[in-house]
Amino acid sequence: MSLRTLQADGAPVLQVTLSALEHHAYCPRQAGLILLEDGYADDAATIRGTLMHQRVHDPGYETRGAVRTLRALPVWHDGLALVGVCDVVEIHHDGPVIPVEHKSGSYKAGGPADVQVTGQAMCLEAMFGCSVPQGVVYSTADRRRHTVAVDAAARERVLTLAEEVRHTLTTATLPDAAADQRCRRCSMHDMCMPRVLARRGAIMRAASSLFTPQPEAAWDD
Repeated sequence: MSLRTLQADGAPVLQVTLSALEHHAYCPRQAGLILLEDGYADDAATIRGTLMHQRVHDPGYETRGAVRTLRALPVWHDGLALVGVCDVVEIHHDGPVIPVEHKSGSYKAGGPADVQVTGQAMCLEAMFGCSVPQGVVYSTADRRRHTVAVDAAARERVLTLAEEVRHTLTTATLPDAAADQRCRRCSMHDMCMPRVLARRGAIMRAASSLFTPQPEAAWDD
């Protein structure tokens, strides 16, 4: 997939939120449950994240030295049909514009947070008419900033995931359950029932054998 304006025959393309990209990057089924069934469940980790975001989600700005910091900035890219909100955007006096995504958990290089901050950078480029070659993920657990390169591979990943989210929306079909180590850390585990769904074939075979009519001879006994 190439970086292009996502328009076909003049028809509008479904908008995809940057948060949906992050959820889909973590688990397509999790994103599907949120988008198609309006499902969501909190646990200790998500509540901790919500509390941490309270400050950065209050719209406003401040200037310290040569850096102006914008909080809770709405961003969009009309050509790519992406929309979202940046936790923080740093505008440096000497030119750089840097999106900063705040996360309560530990940072994982190449993880879903990288997708979200790359999407933010792409939106900022369209809005400000400048190049945004990197973003930052700030991890509260690590207490440090992690630089994310907004390179060609990262941009292609955003576009690919956006198309996958659109497929989920247009087909209204929930992706299959992952049923792997991700499920243990997911607040939506009980809603998703991954282990039950992963054994769907065995369950259907067992149900089929239970309700298969027996030969008449068996009833004569």
